[in-house]
Amino acid sequence: MKTYYVYIMTNRSRTLYTGVTNDLQRRVMEHKSAARPGFTAKYRMTELAYYESTEDVYDALSREKQIKGWTRRRKVELIDGMNPFWFDLSDSFAGASSFTEPDPSLRSG
Repeated sequence: MKTYYVYIMTNRSRTLYTGVTNDLQRRVMEHKSAARPGFTAKYRMTELAYYESTEDVYDALSREKQIKGWTRRRKVELIDGMNPFWFDLSDSFAGASSFTEPDPSLRSG
């Protein structure tokens, strides 16, 4: 079964970008390399601040739309709940052949 990810990228200024993908590792690497022109390349969105996964593409798309509709404050609270120090969660990709979920105790309820 396929897994879909809703994710939030950020930069040094903590600008936020919310997206959805079926391959988180590949998509984050595209953001980091500015492979596609647009907002994330222009604002150097290179750090993965938050993500969640689901096996239903429609749930992922709905959740992305929901998060995009939130205020910045609410998005920051979401990130803080999973990643209070705003580490680049993609650091765990180094040498990984596939993406694995982080410790569930880091997730917000």
